[in-house]
Amino acid sequence: MGYRVAVVGASGNVGRELLNILAEREFPADDVIALASSRSLGKKVAYGEDNEIACQNLADFDFKGVDIVLSSPGAKVSAEFSPKAAKAGAVVIDNTSHFRMDPDVPLVVPEVNPQAVAGFTKKGIIANPNCSTIQMVVALKPLHDAFGIERVVVSTYQSVSGAGREGMDELFNQTKSVYVNDPITKEKFTKQIAFNCIPHIDSFMDDGSTKEEWKMVVETKKILDPKIKVTATCVRVPVFIGHSESVNIETTKPISADEARSVLRKAPGISVIDFRQDEGYVTPHECAGEDAVYVSRIRDDITVENGLNMWVVSDNLRKGAALNTVQIAEVLVNDGYLRKAA
Repeated sequence: MGYRVAVVGASGNVGRELLNILAEREFPADDVIALASSRSLGKKVAYGEDNEIACQNLADFDFKGVDIVLSSPGAKVSAEFSPKAAKAGAVVIDNTSHFRMDPDVPLVVPEVNPQAVAGFTKKGIIANPNCSTIQMVVALKPLHDAFGIERVVVSTYQSVSGAGREGMDELFNQTKSVYVNDPITKEKFTKQIAFNCIPHIDSFMDDGSTKEEWKMVVETKKILDPKIKVTATCVRVPVFIGHSESVNIETTKPISADEARSVLRKAPGISVIDFRQDEGYVTPHECAGEDAVYVSRIRDDITVENGLNMWVVSDNLRKGAALNTVQIAEVLVNDGYLRKAA
């Protein structure tokens, strides 16, 4: 017998991708339940190529008997329903920001800190990190193990899908408006996103950073190493899917581009595409729909003693969200944290 799995937020971008990846990877589920708000009650969502599931109302659902909950409904909803699901006996893998910095909730990227999964027993909840953090720490982990990372300076170029379907719709509608000379309507973003870049993701904090930049700092420390110094600038760009990052690191041990390239090529979850020629790198367009974290433009930073630059790209809906969530569930199953349903 397999597991009973519930997907919360099943009608959203990440929820749909969760269902798609569960089917793709043939996760051992005998029963998959799609949960959403009452607005989506009865709405059909795809589970694999040939199956559809009708959404049930999250507010009315009894989690008793569910083994695993994959949750991506928004932080406020998750704050209410993830503890309810855990209390009913499920292990919740939560893709929202609400539980990430809770000291009793592990924050997990399977290629980086799979052993942290064991901490789910405290609250029955495992947190999935922020999308921009996930792809960065996958690239940083092998370099930190080999050379010891002391400092990270990262600038992100984040797609509009990170803001949900509304963000994608706004980019599409604004782009169309530009071409037909219609007025530009701003709803999801603070400034025009079509043909523009916005250095503002999430709310501003007292020190001038945005919440997105803060997340990258504190989550990297929790997942990888609290001693690493991180500074981030996060920018929304007019790309539908795929986050990109320009990452500069300083290390304790001497590092070279050739050594870094060799280490990264051996690391799980990473694809190194790094040729010093036209098209010898990966852009968000190429990474959409792919599972890997792609690393390109690896080069020495000669302005510091032990420095390196690299370009890191990944599909934010897959590795940055849904895929990482399913991979955490696979760790739970494969490492014996969950017993087969009777």
